[in-house]
Amino acid sequence: MLGIDDPLIWSAYLLCVLSALLCVVYGAVNWNKGDEPVQPEDIEWAKEEKTEVEDVL
Repeated sequence: MLGIDDPLIWSAYLLCVLSALLCVVYGAVNWNKGDEPVQPEDIEWAKEEKTEVEDVL
């Protein structure tokens, strides 16, 4: 088939295609999953950073 007689070569091609498909499926399943929820410490840190940047500017 296509001039490739060795079944090991065919299995390598097949595994490459299957792994690419698996990556696409994994990406589609996990597309909109969020990260960790925002913690109150994170909000306070962001406010402090914002005020520091505004002070510098």
